[in-house]
Amino acid sequence: FGIVPRIRAFRVCGFFQVGMTEYENNVAFLSLIDAQQFYRLEGQVNQAEVFLHDPESAQFLAQSYRPHVQAPLYLAPWQETQGPLATALTVERNAMFVILTLIILVAAFNITSSLVMLVKDKSKDIAILRTMGATHQQIMRLFFNVGFSLSLMGIGAGFALGIPFALNIENIRRWLEGLFHTPLFDAQVYFLSQLPCELRFQDLGIIGGMALFLGMGASLYPAWRAARLNPVEGLHYES
Repeated sequence: FGIVPRIRAFRVCGFFQVGMTEYENNVAFLSLIDAQQFYRLEGQVNQAEVFLHDPESAQFLAQSYRPHVQAPLYLAPWQETQGPLATALTVERNAMFVILTLIILVAAFNITSSLVMLVKDKSKDIAILRTMGATHQQIMRLFFNVGFSLSLMGIGAGFALGIPFALNIENIRRWLEGLFHTPLFDAQVYFLSQLPCELRFQDLGIIGGMALFLGMGASLYPAWRAARLNPVEGLHYES
């Protein structure tokens, strides 16, 4: 007659809800003794899960301990068992990094255009400084420092607004959902019951350094243009 399913009655003590139908409909928690008796594994287990303080080190530790583990035992880090999900998250993170880079690049072009207009408006003052003995390097350093200061101010304002927003992203989500009466982060779609947030100083350093580098690069051309301004042309139309 084929395989006969093993059936046994258990008393339900409670329900759990994590916002993921896949787990809520297919996962049941039993005591270890009852599970061993049901699966006829007296004194044995078929799987053991280890939680690490640093989840990113799971693959490295699995590769380190695999030579010491013999069949039928094997080690499987979460990067392998949840490979498609990890790949999707990596692709999404890289896409967000590209989008944020483009946003910073647009801000850098704004710095360039602002400094070009500043050089044009201050051509008379630049010409006066040149006639008073200011060198090309001093004029260039002056406008470069302006762009550098604007970059630092923008980075500081971004951190001051972005860090508190990231740390309170879940509370903001709930407030917006209550305000508009519509779900903004469906657990059935994203397989997460809440918006996760992990503040990494390494990422902050990379973002701040990239923004500062682009801001400094955006200041080079206006500073060079101001340094190359001819004082005779700057005072040509002045009475």
